[in-house]
Amino acid sequence: MTTASPAPYWYGESAEDRRGSRVMQALREYRSAEMAMRRRTQDSMAMGENELLVLRFLTRAAGAGADTTPADLARHLGLSTASITALLDRLERSGHVRRERHPTDRRKILVRGTTHTEDEIRDTLGGMHERMMRVTSGMSRVEADAVTAFLERMRCAVDGSCARTGAPCCLSEHPAEHPTAGRAAG
Repeated sequence: MTTASPAPYWYGESAEDRRGSRVMQALREYRSAEMAMRRRTQDSMAMGENELLVLRFLTRAAGAGADTTPADLARHLGLSTASITALLDRLERSGHVRRERHPTDRRKILVRGTTHTEDEIRDTLGGMHERMMRVTSGMSRVEADAVTAFLERMRCAVDGSCARTGAPCCLSEHPAEHPTAGRAAG
């Protein structure tokens, strides 16, 4: 006598559930690979996660032409200003950041990455970024839009903002197909 196998713990047995399970497995494998890459980067640059997050934030801000203050970094990382000061002290000693007075508001301190930081990030992560861009090369606009929309919905579902706000990202339907999509919350 054969018995039916129990339903999988997380997913049902429908074709849609199997597709979803494949996507979730691919996301888990990507996250594992990304976490391993972050550990390699931390080891290579002899830094912790928060130091790398500061350098990434400063690089993006510089690329956008935006100034960054220690308070901006504290908000971004969710750390106290005292913790940010200690972190910036370490990064300044290692030659990765410099602090300077704001040119028009002498009360403000600006934080900037150094040329050393840019060179080290490029040396450490340049090859990986090139490989990642090759993966996206050749994607059609429709494919890029679909992947981007999926990842935005997944980010929303993971951070739980949709559960708190009622935003449509966590609904089973795609937001564009949901009758309340695109409406302003009110």
